[in-house]
Amino acid sequence: MSASFDFSLLNEIVKTPGAPGFEYPIRNFLVNHLSGFADEHFIDNVGNLVFVKRAVKGEQAEKRFMLAAHIDEIAFIVTHIDDKGFIRFHTLGGFDPKTLSAQRVIIHGKEDVIGVMGTKPIHVMSPEERAANPKIQDYFIDTGLSGEEVKKLVSVGDPITRERDLIMMGECVNGKSIDNRICVYILAQALKQIEAVPNLDIYFVFPVQEEMGTRGSVSATHNINPTYALNLDTTIAYDVPGAKPQEMVTELGKGCAIKIMDSSVISDIRMVKFLRNIADENGITWQNEILTGGNTDTGPMQRSGKTGAIAGAISIPTRHIHQVIEMAHLKDVENALQLTLLACKNITSNDWKF
Repeated sequence: MSASFDFSLLNEIVKTPGAPGFEYPIRNFLVNHLSGFADEHFIDNVGNLVFVKRAVKGEQAEKRFMLAAHIDEIAFIVTHIDDKGFIRFHTLGGFDPKTLSAQRVIIHGKEDVIGVMGTKPIHVMSPEERAANPKIQDYFIDTGLSGEEVKKLVSVGDPITRERDLIMMGECVNGKSIDNRICVYILAQALKQIEAVPNLDIYFVFPVQEEMGTRGSVSATHNINPTYALNLDTTIAYDVPGAKPQEMVTELGKGCAIKIMDSSVISDIRMVKFLRNIADENGITWQNEILTGGNTDTGPMQRSGKTGAIAGAISIPTRHIHQVIEMAHLKDVENALQLTLLACKNITSNDWKF
């Protein structure tokens, strides 16, 4: 494990709840942890958390650099509680239904209540049911409590997050919500380490509701109107048995990824070249990312400002994404942190001509 890696901090970031629309626990944690490292911070009307490091305290610089890492995690919301206390739910973010089997969750009601994902036992399924792919609607949550007890603690509209410890596996971290808490960790560490940059105000933004359609980053970008924008998020590492080379997107341990495109954006080629050049000049390992089947806050950050932004992204290769066993390699994390810091230091000296 790298001496600079803070497992304790990442563990706190990962385990602190932050369902889309209910990000206040993780937002409050970051306010308490980071407010002393910025010149100012604020929470906008949508709930995005923004820290600002000024070129000159009390003054606004001509250029603005927006870095972002969304703080919400895929989760659920309570939609119904029956008389026996079984809970039905709706998803907040994208789920493969089969990953819900045999999982524990935490319902955040008047107090936290542990539940388990239940479904029809295979022993009483018909042959047709056994052969069919599971659906979200097949699942319910069992708390082990009576209906009366559940209804005292839980209400329709309460958020539900997944329960799973963060662990080390070799040089990898493994657990729930690596998407996108690993990048929240990177951005937090960058804020703590970066010095003021002449002629540049740096905005460290933690957007909300990315998993529900990149909602928070739209208003944050419009408000900040950045000159440059860099998003930090996870990406697919499908480097596993059975994967074809063209399906892998990225590979674990081969360096942080520099985004060329995803389904929401074609990164500004000037930003792509800038990131590649400073990575090569400083011995940072990187790989290309073309993600054709997913979108990130990079798109809104590119086009939601009043004048548009020179935008790109650094991504963390992640195996088993949107499961409770997401896996990222510490070398990729360190490469991403160092590339983020170098981007801040060098962005105003780059030639941004086409």
